[in-house]
Amino acid sequence: MLILGLESSCDETAAALVSGDRQVLAHRLAGQETAHRPYGGVVPEIAARAHVEALEPLIEAALADAGVSLDQVDAIAATAGPGLIGGVMVGLVTGKAIAHAVGKPLVAVNHLEGHALSPRLSDPDLEFPYLLLLVSGGHCQLLLVEGVGRYRRLATTIDDAAGEAFDKTAKLLGLGFPGGPAVERAAASGDLRAVPLPRPLIGSDEPHFSFAGLKSAVARAVGHHAPEDIAASFQQAVVDCLIDRTRRALDRADGATALVVAGGVAANGAVRGALERLAGENGLRFVAPPLWLCTDNAAMIAWAGAERFMAGLTDPLDVPARARWPLDPTAEAVRGAGVKA
Repeated sequence: MLILGLESSCDETAAALVSGDRQVLAHRLAGQETAHRPYGGVVPEIAARAHVEALEPLIEAALADAGVSLDQVDAIAATAGPGLIGGVMVGLVTGKAIAHAVGKPLVAVNHLEGHALSPRLSDPDLEFPYLLLLVSGGHCQLLLVEGVGRYRRLATTIDDAAGEAFDKTAKLLGLGFPGGPAVERAAASGDLRAVPLPRPLIGSDEPHFSFAGLKSAVARAVGHHAPEDIAASFQQAVVDCLIDRTRRALDRADGATALVVAGGVAANGAVRGALERLAGENGLRFVAPPLWLCTDNAAMIAWAGAERFMAGLTDPLDVPARARWPLDPTAEAVRGAGVKA
């Protein structure tokens, strides 16, 4: 089985070919850092136009790398949301056009499901169910992954995501874009105890997250402490919050076989190290995808498409693009949370 995956939900355009036996036969990616750097963040209109220009050449290059034609592909998997709607539409419409032209099934993939299943692409021994910390620029959730298409949300952020807090901190400190790697680099030479910062919701009964107050505290610290010390103290505060909230969720993750982290913030070394220690303390395997699979990519979309295709789950060509698309639509609304939850 061979799946072509397309990703365009934010500022990475990507195409990949992945087989049913977990072989990544090709992966091409075009970033947009230079285009967005002057603005300190992603500009949706710029991102959508860049996806239009980059996607077709990336698909052709991925097919050439794998040495296959579209006729040899079994299905087309494309991100259908959530994300910046202009970019999502570019990738999904392209996927629909290819599927229609070559008579192949379409699999509309939830971008979050791509992250949620990506550890199974790199680790064939990872079995359901597992507790997943999905932590990225737009999302911060704890989910019990029970199977393909079966997710039970245990916690979410009531305001901002951890990755968004990293990006905002980088902007406040003038560290550049993208923010997550910039903060981690600065933190390496800072004192993590130098700046007293809050740990929102630590110790509360519910395992939810909050990072808005931490961002505000960082803004107040700017100009009073060295940027490296602020970066180190901020990163440690995020780690402390993630670990405390994940520890709380473990009490509700019945039957979990492993503690898994995915999403862009999963590339942060301090976060990975702390979660690995937490897993060991609780007698669980710790699973994290390789760094290149943590950030947005098309291999995870192709693999999620493969898992869904093997389960008999395909989609009609009129499936809509979605700016918001929860993995657990039955989860109760969290008091105080906005639409991101």
